[in-house]
Amino acid sequence: MDNKLPIALSNRHVHLGQEDLNILFGENYELTRSKDLSQPGQYACEEKVDLVGPRNTIKGVRVLGPVRSKTQVEISIADAIKLGVEPVVRNSGDIEGTPGIKIVGPKGEVELKEGVIVAARHIHMHTSDGERFGIKDGDIVRVRTEGPRAVIFENVLVRVKDDFALEMHVDIEEGNAAGVKNGDLVELIK
Repeated sequence: MDNKLPIALSNRHVHLGQEDLNILFGENYELTRSKDLSQPGQYACEEKVDLVGPRNTIKGVRVLGPVRSKTQVEISIADAIKLGVEPVVRNSGDIEGTPGIKIVGPKGEVELKEGVIVAARHIHMHTSDGERFGIKDGDIVRVRTEGPRAVIFENVLVRVKDDFALEMHVDIEEGNAAGVKNGDLVELIK
């Protein structure tokens, strides 16, 4: 059975809730789609914001759409150190007790009390892929890369839904350390 899947590297980005979007960009603001991402319904936006931490600022951070129920900032460990916030590895959406940060947009700024994470490595998987691999939503697996800097990623969360496309996501630091790039195939080794 074929146990290969594509990998994608995720750079720093922000998911905005509507209330924060209105503060940062103006009342009843709608995001401007720039390009579709690999997961159905997800897209990069024209809009960018600045992240202001206790130690430093990172300018021009891309907003991803669509609008979410809560604002979430996804950064790398190096970004967290630069900004002066504690790097907390979490699954997307699990923001309770995470650090906050100031987000600055063209019309205003938002002081998040929580919501800054280093996204845990994970696999998006369509239900049919889950059946093919014998994996269910919430399983934890291992994944092996190939090449001169081959690694085995441990503790990879699998998210199985009918509207997901098969793809592993790691942050850009992990991908660079493993010598992989967008679209490379990796091996699921459970």
